[in-house]
Amino acid sequence: MAPASRGSRSACRGDVGSLGAVEQTHFDLVIIGGGPAGYGAALYGASAGLNIALVEKDKVGGTCLHRGCIPAKEMLETAAVVRTVAHAGEFGVLVEPVGLEWSTVMERKQSVIDKLVGGVTGLLKNRKVTILNGAATLGANRTVTVVGGEDGSETATLSADAVILAPGSVPRVIPGFEPAGPVVTSDEFFDIDGVPEHAVVIGGGAIGCEFASTLADLGSAVTILEALPKILPGCDSDVTRVVLQSFKKKGIDIRTGVAVTGHSPNGSGGTTVAFGDGESIDTDLVVVSVGRSPYTEGLLGDGAGVRVAERGFIEVDEQYRTGEPSVWAIGDVIATPQLAHVGFAEAICVIKDILGEDAVPVDNANVPWAIYCQPEVAFAGLSEDAAKAAGIDVVTSKHRFGGNSRAMIIGQTDGLVKIIAEQRADGTAGKLLGVHMVGPWVTEQLSGGYLAVNWEATVDEVAAFIQPHPSLTELFGESVLALTGRSLHG
Repeated sequence: MAPASRGSRSACRGDVGSLGAVEQTHFDLVIIGGGPAGYGAALYGASAGLNIALVEKDKVGGTCLHRGCIPAKEMLETAAVVRTVAHAGEFGVLVEPVGLEWSTVMERKQSVIDKLVGGVTGLLKNRKVTILNGAATLGANRTVTVVGGEDGSETATLSADAVILAPGSVPRVIPGFEPAGPVVTSDEFFDIDGVPEHAVVIGGGAIGCEFASTLADLGSAVTILEALPKILPGCDSDVTRVVLQSFKKKGIDIRTGVAVTGHSPNGSGGTTVAFGDGESIDTDLVVVSVGRSPYTEGLLGDGAGVRVAERGFIEVDEQYRTGEPSVWAIGDVIATPQLAHVGFAEAICVIKDILGEDAVPVDNANVPWAIYCQPEVAFAGLSEDAAKAAGIDVVTSKHRFGGNSRAMIIGQTDGLVKIIAEQRADGTAGKLLGVHMVGPWVTEQLSGGYLAVNWEATVDEVAAFIQPHPSLTELFGESVLALTGRSLHG
């Protein structure tokens, strides 16, 4: 595809624009949505010299920065500090009983968010991206109508050589469990007024397990209700088993294979949740965490030429092109992994496509996954069960953090590293198919395994690389080395 032509310059270029000050303006690229996919496309495209307008109806940063990744991990870090202080005596450090000042927790969370939002906004301004606050609708011929202002009276009409749709997603809600009172989704969770005595988390996926882990470490009695037969359904079974054991040590009650049927106020500010075959439980807080739905409300106007699939996702081809020429869609609004880093990668791919460069789409089967519950989970590539289901003969290697010196030093020995490799005709291990980790700081350790899987490296090639000692990453090296038929400590 030929590079986009340079559009006429707007008087508000680089500003956070009031719609009332914008006349009809043409841009090289208009992006709808200011989350990671949208602002990532704006930053990458602007660095290539494109004249870009970014339209966001709420706040730059999207769900990730304001109601998702960042506040979730900030609160998980607070929980980690509570855990550290609670176990300080094991290191010979004597402290007073652990207390929690919730107002400080909330202030710190907001401070982190505000600094990051300021940083992203500053980058956009420095690269001369025009930022408009309002709700955008795509019409025919790549026209975008923006409605904003406090009373919705301000409007602007933009045109562009190219348009990227990145409106994001919203929490999926269970009928009868709409957010109100003690029932919250991730949108409301980060503004709760304190740590509940008891909490029910509906959904045992990645986000649900992060919420459950946070609340349990902060002092709540937590129950997870999951309709599927297991929590963390996308994870390797050995990894899930470690999480289950650790959660039980925390006192988290895990009920799988049960569906919630309703709830009713219990008269003390909480509610009674009904589930399974006539069971119920009293709780102070219900966190609904059952996935996210693409957000397309008001996005597509007459003549937009963009198709929406039955599940609500925008239909795109392998290069994220919609059915409308020069209109792309990326991020949570398409049926790819709903991860901020996937949104960034999709943004880069689209900008390259717009510029006529070689654009390599994301390999969705091998993206890096990171789950920040305690213990952390990280993986890339096929699990053992998935590889076998695909008809691949595999060789596996597992090594536990219990024998790792660095894990002993920091006092976190729960967990393991598991490597799945393709079995050669002679029975030896060949290409790496999957790297799965559970344990201390594994979200920071996955990059080597991710690169190995995506470069289709062999066991012999990766085993030749050295890991620092003492380090947690030694366990990855040991696990790969063992697949060569020889090992050190394993």
